[in-house]
Amino acid sequence: MPRVWDVPVHDSTRVRDARVAAEHAAALAGLDEQRTSTAALVATELATNLLKHAGGGQVLIDVVAPPVLAAGREATPRVQIAAVDHGPGIADVAAALRDGFTTTGSLGAGLGTCARLADDFDLHSVPGRGTVVVARVGAVPEVRAADAGPAGLLRAGAVNVPFGGAEYSGDAWAWVRDGDLVTLMLADGLGHGPEAAHASTSAVETLRTSAHLRPAEAVRRLDRALSGTRGAAVAVAQVDARAGVLRFAGVGNIGARLCEGGTWRHLVSRPGIVGTHRPTTLREEETAWADDRVLVLHSDGLPSRWSPTPDTCRTATDPAVTAAVTIRDASSPARPVRDDTAVAVLAPTPPDGP
Repeated sequence: MPRVWDVPVHDSTRVRDARVAAEHAAALAGLDEQRTSTAALVATELATNLLKHAGGGQVLIDVVAPPVLAAGREATPRVQIAAVDHGPGIADVAAALRDGFTTTGSLGAGLGTCARLADDFDLHSVPGRGTVVVARVGAVPEVRAADAGPAGLLRAGAVNVPFGGAEYSGDAWAWVRDGDLVTLMLADGLGHGPEAAHASTSAVETLRTSAHLRPAEAVRRLDRALSGTRGAAVAVAQVDARAGVLRFAGVGNIGARLCEGGTWRHLVSRPGIVGTHRPTTLREEETAWADDRVLVLHSDGLPSRWSPTPDTCRTATDPAVTAAVTIRDASSPARPVRDDTAVAVLAPTPPDGP
């Protein structure tokens, strides 16, 4: 099940909690002692920065797939550490990322060192609105090899927030690749708690053997796999990278929005619940995919008043950062998420690489 550590950081005791959570996540991801220490260092530094520069915030830690999938290779998991705040923002991001720019009383690693140690690192900061930092640490430091084919130029990421600080989220996401086909799925198990998590985890496990299927057929397979669970809302989006086509099929209340050159439109799901009440016919929507597209899938934990901002459509931003900014800006410290909440984003890799 999708174990997620949601650590509110409002005093120094929670910095240790963030470090311990990173160590537990590293064990789940199979990291060795050195890489576990790296994940713990990054979590500690990011949590400390929240206290010193933002007056507190939230650290979200889980185990995720890498942001780029290589053809013909099983994805190795990474520990993802996301630090989210509503603070004053970073006035000079370039300076903050420079080695030697440290925070008094911290480990002295600085954001620049965290960026160098992590396999993936990105941040988004706007003065007066706050900062989001996402870092991932895998089994060994990786340099991404050139990957033949247009599907290697797609990347995905997500942030998952369990309701009420629970250990497990009823939401789950996954993405898979089969040649030129890249498929992103978001599942929201009915209700909360372990039974909801069991349903969404079943969807993830089934998708891993369904990378070759079109979205509508994948949803039918998911429906059979989720029979006997409480069921889930599911959305499946697939990009045929060589043909430049996006296909989408969804059942239930997973939101799906596609940005096309700065203009947003909804992709429509059918009413129902996968595993218990799937509609007899499934509509598969098809549209063009290009280098200016960004796809956002979100569970109904995101407030209905949420509307994308220009930041949501930035292809140069790490997709998990986009997801975290979306959740942060749709909620507030006074109005936290009202349900298990997950946002998954699919976007092209910028020309200069991730």
